[in-house]
Amino acid sequence: MINNIIIPYSLLIAVLIIAAIYDLLFHKIPNWLTYPTILIGIFYYIGIKGVEGFLFSIGGIAVGTGTLIIPYLLGGTGAGDVKLLGAVGSLLGPKGVFVAFILTSIVGGIYALILLTCHGYLKEIIKRYGSMLKALVLTKRFIYIPSSHKKEKPKLCYGVAIALGTIISIAFKVRF
Repeated sequence: MINNIIIPYSLLIAVLIIAAIYDLLFHKIPNWLTYPTILIGIFYYIGIKGVEGFLFSIGGIAVGTGTLIIPYLLGGTGAGDVKLLGAVGSLLGPKGVFVAFILTSIVGGIYALILLTCHGYLKEIIKRYGSMLKALVLTKRFIYIPSSHKKEKPKLCYGVAIALGTIISIAFKVRF
């Protein structure tokens, strides 16, 4: 059993490290990384478990892509992020990718707070949303207050969050 998880986990960790570095450098996660990983996941599990392995991998791809498709359609994440989580799913299966997604979301939130703090946005956001909440309580109407920052907002490389969240999920799952 341990040999059956060492291969996909080792491959996945390597892919995640490459994706995170590529995302930091180019703000993209390339198809040449995600599509082959998806295919390797499918064929690996077919090879060790047949139809059951195929369903395991396809289910993981569906859950992985499904968790990020709405944020992608709303412009909150990139297509590469969706495909990367699909690749994670092809190797971890439905339950594994869901746990990775939850941890990725936590890591992504922390990462976003750090990024906002480092670029001086967090204080302004707290102040702005505090004012909106105060207006809502006092007037019972939501009054949106736009950001005063005109410069470009910092770019969150979600591939980094996916990599860290997934590696954390693998670390907690694997007990040698």
